[in-house]
Amino acid sequence: MNIYFSIIIPVFNRPKELDDLLQSIVKQQCEVEFETLVIEDGSDLKSDSLVEEYKTFLDIKYFYKENSGPGDSRNYGMNKARSEYFIILDSDCILPDNYLQEVYAILEKNYTDAYGGADAAHPSFSSIQKAINYSMTSFLTTGGLRGNEKQRNKFQLRSFNMGISKKAFLKTGGFAKQRIGEDIDLTFKLWENGFQTQFIPNAFVFHKRRTNWTQFYTQTFRFGAARPILNLMHTHTHRLTFWFPSLFVLGFLFALICLFFGYAMPILLFTIYPLVIFLDSFIKNKNLPVAFQSIFSTFVQFFGYGLGFLRSAFRLRILKNSKEEAFPKMFC
Repeated sequence: MNIYFSIIIPVFNRPKELDDLLQSIVKQQCEVEFETLVIEDGSDLKSDSLVEEYKTFLDIKYFYKENSGPGDSRNYGMNKARSEYFIILDSDCILPDNYLQEVYAILEKNYTDAYGGADAAHPSFSSIQKAINYSMTSFLTTGGLRGNEKQRNKFQLRSFNMGISKKAFLKTGGFAKQRIGEDIDLTFKLWENGFQTQFIPNAFVFHKRRTNWTQFYTQTFRFGAARPILNLMHTHTHRLTFWFPSLFVLGFLFALICLFFGYAMPILLFTIYPLVIFLDSFIKNKNLPVAFQSIFSTFVQFFGYGLGFLRSAFRLRILKNSKEEAFPKMFC
């Protein structure tokens, strides 16, 4: 059997989410053969019995390993895979029925050694999940910063939905063992080694992301904290836009101070932006609760990312910490 794609799925304590993803893989309508590899990253809630149920429907294999993080687990899977092209998915994703066919068609027409796809909210998602998806993908939020990359040949990969050739994996060594920002680090290594990446618009996934505000804030805080460290690791990657969320946070705090001293104009400016977010989200989602929650999710995202960014930048630039000292959980 000639395997064209190997789907690599690291999983950690998420058998229910993995079940939803595997159901969507079964439904794939693709003209080429593919295999699926599930890499259990030291979970307590194992997925071995679940994977066993899918062996009738899929060419699927299950591997259990000690916990070492998602990046290292993806590398483990790629080392076990049989194909020349690997598709990396997070276990909290669901694929549209034509996902693999869309990837195959584009790679046949315009081959690159790596690609990335978008994410969307499934109709079955909760209003919180849809609001989080809005803030993470909208042009009006920091999600739009990576949205602009869709117009460029060089697209920064995101590990929940991406592909990489075996050749590029072997040349770069794959994902670093760091636990946060490992996909962006891999993108930079690909470019530094002469590989091209591309964005495939129709290769989107339904991404569940986080299901409550605390989880979402923690996630965005970690993303923000990782960025100054990635800029330090790859010194040519600095961009002014990375500071936007932090400047938003500082501006909002300044407006509150002005309000305390009787100057209302700055805070009034911050009432216009939520109105724009509400209207844009309502137009896109056609749902009032989602539109209202999109305001909150946008502020959570800005404050999470912005404060995380400021913390790492302060530790690196002012305290002169090493990257491991600045963000220990990134390298644990």
